[in-house]
Amino acid sequence: MRNMVGWWLLAVLVAGGLCSLGAWQLGRMHEKQAMLDAVQQVLDLRTPRPLAVAGDIARERDYDWAAGAGRFVDAPAVLLDNQQRDDRPGVRAYRVFQPSAPGAAPLLVELGWLPLPGDRKLPVVSRPPGELRLAGLLAPPPSHGILAAVAVPQSGGQVLATGLDAAGLRDQLHQPGLAPRVLKLDPAAPLGYARDLDVLPNTLPPERHLGYAVQWFALAAAVLVIALLLTFRKRKTNKATP
Repeated sequence: MRNMVGWWLLAVLVAGGLCSLGAWQLGRMHEKQAMLDAVQQVLDLRTPRPLAVAGDIARERDYDWAAGAGRFVDAPAVLLDNQQRDDRPGVRAYRVFQPSAPGAAPLLVELGWLPLPGDRKLPVVSRPPGELRLAGLLAPPPSHGILAAVAVPQSGGQVLATGLDAAGLRDQLHQPGLAPRVLKLDPAAPLGYARDLDVLPNTLPPERHLGYAVQWFALAAAVLVIALLLTFRKRKTNKATP
């Protein structure tokens, strides 16, 4: 009898842990779906706001369609590492843009994706010259997961980063007022490289989180079913024993 109680206690603990993982996956699914819905609403309207709103700390997790004039400044290009596109490894290229509106903070502009060859020789991302008018989606920087965002200066003067942490990049780019959001440049703009307005690049979409949640809940159910079968078998064995 004591062994049976121990089995059930262990089974309940394991099932509870698996259900917690399933609930976490459901939470991530809802979080990402809400993010996609918010982005789609912005893209449907495309009501332009000034680029200066990129520096608004109160909106650093929000999405806006923004447009404005300015220049790319003489600061190192930032290459975001480990970026897949069409199953090919590469980097996303960013450069600092200074809006011409008075008081507007400089911000990183995503120019697009570039492939990396087998020797991982980094591409050279030139600075677009002159006064330009840009439009695109203001968004939080791409998530770098649980790992710390690391930015390493390269011999060619560029910066290779595993994540875009504005606070950490400000010193390396000599831009103390760098905005917390980045501009995902309109794919129709006649500059830059291959790009889109996907806000979940290289990460799981909501439906994948739902799939993992179902798996965790199914495993929890399986643990309880196994415990139940073992209990019945134990009782049957005890009754058969004289």
